[in-house]
Amino acid sequence: MTTIEKIPSSSNRLVSLDFMRGLIMVFLALESTGLYEHLDKMSGSSLFNSFIQQFFHHPWNGLHFWDLIQPGFMFIAGTAMALSLEKQYKQGASWNQSFIKVLKRSLLLFFWGVLDYAVKRDGSLSFELWDVLTQLSFTTLVTFLVFRWSYFRQIITCISLLLLTEYLYRLTNIPGFNQPFVDQHNFGNYTDLLLMNKINKGGWVAINCIPTAVHTIAGAMVGKILLQTRKIKWIVIWGSITLITGYLLNIIHLTPIIKRIATSSFTLASLGWCLLAYAFIYWWIDIKEHKKYLSFFTIVGMNSLFIYLFFEIVGSRWFNNYVGDITNGLMGFMATPENIKLIITSLAIFALEWYMCYFLYKKKVFIKL
Repeated sequence: MTTIEKIPSSSNRLVSLDFMRGLIMVFLALESTGLYEHLDKMSGSSLFNSFIQQFFHHPWNGLHFWDLIQPGFMFIAGTAMALSLEKQYKQGASWNQSFIKVLKRSLLLFFWGVLDYAVKRDGSLSFELWDVLTQLSFTTLVTFLVFRWSYFRQIITCISLLLLTEYLYRLTNIPGFNQPFVDQHNFGNYTDLLLMNKINKGGWVAINCIPTAVHTIAGAMVGKILLQTRKIKWIVIWGSITLITGYLLNIIHLTPIIKRIATSSFTLASLGWCLLAYAFIYWWIDIKEHKKYLSFFTIVGMNSLFIYLFFEIVGSRWFNNYVGDITNGLMGFMATPENIKLIITSLAIFALEWYMCYFLYKKKVFIKL
């Protein structure tokens, strides 16, 4: 169901792509160990606590740094997809052949996304569609279908997806779910009842895949631009436009920035940050060739799917507790303070997960869908 690919050491890779993907996965891996929660509890009401709050999703209307992780994940997936499709095209693959590959990949992403949430802590089974991989299965397919279109038509597609989102939330008058930007009472919550017979207590909705397809399409457009030219001017321009537009929609109270239902203002603002961040990273790494000291992140980025599935499925259900029992037991002999003990345990879990990626990297094994 997955491809274990051995890539020759001479393979020409876009280092900035591996770095950004690796950076995102490092942040996610650290979150999966509980590190940010431990730091939050330890920091109390200090200034450091205000900083740590950026590593948690905003409760509703607003934008934290952590709200940009999932858009970055979707965006960079689109960029990688563009490079892969161009490589297939040069090797003589037809549109149908590429479509079959992408369709299989989307189905596998959907499978792993559902499996991630399938088994609850109490051992019961559940069907949920809120995982990022489930969302990505849809956005990947949409991105492929418009990939060969002109940039203008792709931009029109993105605008159409955002307008569709606005329509669904504002103009569908369903009793009890006709308040577009109110948690538990919006159209996204209604569709979740239809699809899963449940509503997410945190306010997340499955139809986020519609507006966030914009992130993946934009990522693919950036990939195409970088294959054609090393200039990043248009990436910076469009990043500035979408960033300003997203925040402006929120400031004038037209559409609030809400990550949990991926409003159009949130999608535009987060896309702006993604475009500007990747433009800088590409300029710094691939144009200016500052490639030293990146391996800590690129090693993780080259096996991002493996490490994500590991800490989401294996880590959360067994590995974290097993490592914690060992580290907490050892530190218990030294009367280590509880907060310090928890932080060290989180770092130990992450170190072992990073080493798994390093082991695969040394063996030149890269697991892909």
